[in-house]
Amino acid sequence: MAIEVVPDDRALRHGRRDRALAQMQAHDLDVLVLGRQANARYVSGTPQLWVAGTRPFGPVATVVRRTRAVHLLSTWDEGVPDDIPHEHLYGIAWNPVNTIAVLRGIEGAATARRVGTDALSPTFAKLLPTAFPGAELVDGELAMRAARRIKTAHEVEVLRGTLRIAETGLSAAVARLAPEVTEQALIGALLEAMTAGGVSTPASQDSAWVTSREHPWRRAGADRRVRSGDLVAFSSGVLGEGYIGEVGRTWPVGGEGGDDVRKLYRRWDGLWARLIEACRPGSAGTDLLAAYETAGEPLPPMPVARGLGMGFDPPVVTSQLRASAEAERLEPGMVLAVTAYVWESGVGAVFGRDAVLITEDGAEVLTVAPHWEH
Repeated sequence: MAIEVVPDDRALRHGRRDRALAQMQAHDLDVLVLGRQANARYVSGTPQLWVAGTRPFGPVATVVRRTRAVHLLSTWDEGVPDDIPHEHLYGIAWNPVNTIAVLRGIEGAATARRVGTDALSPTFAKLLPTAFPGAELVDGELAMRAARRIKTAHEVEVLRGTLRIAETGLSAAVARLAPEVTEQALIGALLEAMTAGGVSTPASQDSAWVTSREHPWRRAGADRRVRSGDLVAFSSGVLGEGYIGEVGRTWPVGGEGGDDVRKLYRRWDGLWARLIEACRPGSAGTDLLAAYETAGEPLPPMPVARGLGMGFDPPVVTSQLRASAEAERLEPGMVLAVTAYVWESGVGAVFGRDAVLITEDGAEVLTVAPHWEH
């Protein structure tokens, strides 16, 4: 990982930008005004300041289809690639009217017919039409979702690197697993190892928990302390080079388990085999839900699968959204975080999450972290 603020690799950012421009063509968009950080980085290749929480909408990046130009909200050149010239940068303004004046001066703004945005606030909903006086404002997030759902080969390589760091953190936490250690200590070990690997931004800070023997979804123990016989779940996620990598595993305390624990892990194996079989081109999102039903396992409250990439990409496959899951079709180039989860009363839960690349021939599992041998 880079120790300085540098733009994304040229081949990486141009591959993404070509996909975005192709979707602008498909959706008949002359201009895209993007405020979401993942979308802005996707088209510009410029690292953005990461903050915990949401931000109000602002025109962070503006893309003009005819000229292929990217205009970026930035007060400095650090991290900005050389294909975005200095004159295409515009600074932060307290008065949004000044920002609108900058957008109005962009080549192609005056003649644009359709302008897409990925979000809007009430203020910019009123002001943006004055920057593009002849244009219809439409939903541009649809074009960005279509672009981002299929990963380029360079994106997959970046994801592989991010996953390796997530797996390093997972391994460090598992090495600390012992009776009487706290969940917080396990999480600390995981985050420390990830940071040593070059990524200091976790995708989640709730990365280790003792699974409950009394309830299928709740965590066990108010004191968050590990005890002999517990099944402890780990969810290691990092945000590296703009991409989220995640891996999940469950380990018994002490590395040993009785027949009931081994039986539960074998149930997990059976479920996982069905999920992988469903990860084929042309499969519907509901085929992943059906994998649980065929295995005789209750559907979990978390998504069974969701897109991995710059943030959370489509699709999102969950039992709460069956209609949208039915409409989804898996395509080569998608990368999914696929979750298998089984629980047994009096034993606990086995949780596993892997990154899966959909290929022409089926599923390629990108994560390599070992499971408990059972």
